Amino acid sequence: MSELRLLGVEWDGNSKTSPGRYRVHPMRAFAPALAAMMLLASLAGAPRAPRVQLRGPDVAVIVRAESARVAAVERLVGRLGGSVGRRLAIIDGFTARVPAGSVGRLAGADGVRAVTADARGHMLSVDPALGYDPAADLSSPTNVASIINANPAYAAGLTGKGVDVALIDSGVAPVVGLTSPGKVVNGPDLSFDSQNSNLVYLDGYGHGTHMAGLIAGRDTADSAVPDPAHFTGVAPDARILNVKVGAADGSVDVSQVIAAIDWVVQHRSDNGLNVRVLNLSFGTDSPQGYALDPLAYAAEVAWRKGIVVVVAGGNDGKAASSLADPAIDPFVLAVGADDPMGTVGPADDAPASFSSRGNGNRHVDVLAPGKSLISLRDPNSVVDMNFPSARVGTRFFRGSGTSQAAAVTSGAAALLLQQRPTLTPDQVKAVLMASALKVKASNVLQGSGIIDVGRAMTTVAGPSTQSYPYSSGQGSLETARGAVHVVDPATGQALTGERDIFGQVWNPATWAPAALNGSSWSGGTWNGSSWSGSSWSGSSWSGSSWSGSSWSGSSWSDAGWS
Repeated sequence: MSELRLLGVEWDGNSKTSPGRYRVHPMRAFAPALAAMMLLASLAGAPRAPRVQLRGPDVAVIVRAESARVAAVERLVGRLGGSVGRRLAIIDGFTARVPAGSVGRLAGADGVRAVTADARGHMLSVDPALGYDPAADLSSPTNVASIINANPAYAAGLTGKGVDVALIDSGVAPVVGLTSPGKVVNGPDLSFDSQNSNLVYLDGYGHGTHMAGLIAGRDTADSAVPDPAHFTGVAPDARILNVKVGAADGSVDVSQVIAAIDWVVQHRSDNGLNVRVLNLSFGTDSPQGYALDPLAYAAEVAWRKGIVVVVAGGNDGKAASSLADPAIDPFVLAVGADDPMGTVGPADDAPASFSSRGNGNRHVDVLAPGKSLISLRDPNSVVDMNFPSARVGTRFFRGSGTSQAAAVTSGAAALLLQQRPTLTPDQVKAVLMASALKVKASNVLQGSGIIDVGRAMTTVAGPSTQSYPYSSGQGSLETARGAVHVVDPATGQALTGERDIFGQVWNPATWAPAALNGSSWSGGTWNGSSWSGSSWSGSSWSGSSWSGSSWSGSSWSDAGWS
């Protein structure tokens, strides 16, 4: 398909129904990893003792290391006054007893992926409060943090605090994990839903909530580090700026997304905001080069204004000859999905089969976990109702795609920016690429490999500056849309040509310089029309009034959740 679409290639579950305007993929069964099923009883119990005290007697721990560094980490345990127990080769780890006061030093050491408390338990135990096993479920937040080696950041007190991540998506639902005071700040609602006061800012589709949870979800605010007994996003103390563009039925036009990016750039520091990261988990199949494409230009302007723009690479696998737009722009950080192949260790990982590779000129920059990830469920949303088997317990949902991979990477970027607030977007990208770990069957189309937060923390940024030619943004809005367009069912008319959702003529010669100098928005007006939520003025491009429920056609292809 060639529509503007959210790039979570699949919600992990069977589709109960297949609404005509959504592209529904067959369920892809992700069998529980054999390695996870074989975890020892001591590991399965680890979530029950999520935090190791920093003082007191020796404590029993399980240590996971980079596959090539296990022996070196074992020697480190001895130097710290501890003793090594049995090898757990299936997870590239071992059991040990270490002085409680040395646990933090061990967790932050080079080559260490995770240190968790060892406790009694039973195989594949499911925490009834969560509905999944944080240790044995490969896609749990605990294991996602281990795969990207984020535990050294947590041990150092980095949680994304003080960093705002703008999420341009389908909205955010107020579900547990996103309801702590100040966790979500609402920007403008630029979706068709904004005409209905009961839908403003909320996520009727279910995708934005899933992304917000992966980036910055947190069940509790009283834990200094992520706690396996509670749900936690990659950067649990980062704040989400919710800029809604996608309606409950999935409909959205490129002009809405461009307007949203412009708004974030122009208001990134308003009223206490500190927007340093922008997550774009969608794209189009625009055949237009980035040097002209207006969507790519808008994302590039955000980058040039100091925002790390993290973009999903696309879900068209090897069939795609290029990345999705705006991931085609070489300035932004394009993310592909990593398949862990049943283990936490990276040695056997590979790009997920659905992840777009791009081409030799432009491919993904890095990989991040993107297969069957557990995040927050949005009850009664489109994906929740149509893919009930993707539910995990009562609060969570599984989804796969470069959408999810981008969200994980946005959280990682927030951790780095808390550690080093002066990093520029070019430096953040350079650090994440330089510290990434190559996966098996290495080739240029996987980018630099899987992001590794621990290594990134100690990677020198240097005076990194990208020197690609800038986009002009002078290309076609219609071409940026790709092949699928929003349609007004009342008239059967599709929105085509060089005009936005209000029928205003698109004039790139006027818009592009205004976007760059931060004047494309004037109050609630953008491109000559009022976009002020429920008080929008003007008529629709089809010449009649409209509401959020009267639009269809632009699927946000997340229809395969399993």
